[in-house]
Amino acid sequence: MDFLPFPLASLLAGAFITLLCFVLMLNVFGLPANWVMLGLVALWKMAHPASESMTAWFWVMMVGLALVGEALELGMQIVKAKRYGSSSSGTFAGMIGAIAGAILLAPLFFGLGALIGAVAGAWTGCFVMEMAKGRPLRESLDAAFGAMVGRFLGTVCKCGIGGAMLALAASRIWPKPPVGGGLTPDEPLQLVMALAGGLC
Repeated sequence: MDFLPFPLASLLAGAFITLLCFVLMLNVFGLPANWVMLGLVALWKMAHPASESMTAWFWVMMVGLALVGEALELGMQIVKAKRYGSSSSGTFAGMIGAIAGAILLAPLFFGLGALIGAVAGAWTGCFVMEMAKGRPLRESLDAAFGAMVGRFLGTVCKCGIGGAMLALAASRIWPKPPVGGGLTPDEPLQLVMALAGGLC
């Protein structure tokens, strides 16, 4: 974007970073949001091959973070469910329930229902499976609680990893101001705040 005026380049970069923020929220639905984000950043790089800040080390870090996010999401639910006595089928049912619950409750509470649905779905899926296998009620409740806690912690960890990926990418997507003049990176935000203050 070196050929564009800085205000226009920063506007395009800001819109793209906003898109990445929305993609990050897909983690709540159990979708591979961090990988989608990685793909979008790769498309940005293809559209702006002159960007020298996206080095090979940058891509290694992005892929590494995405892998860590997946491992934490999966590992947290498995470890917590197993710790509370869940069977393998109960843990798997909890994962399926989490995805289904997130999709079903997504329209509620301005999208926050997806997180509630994921946690509740993990509990329900695991509980139903454990009961269907003939396990005692108390053991089924404990296993379902472990699946629920694991799902919540896994989602939080994966969102945190996605946030780190977003910050890493945004610092390289944002255009550099022209040397010897033009807007600094902070001035667009100051301009928006000033306009908002004037309207209020």
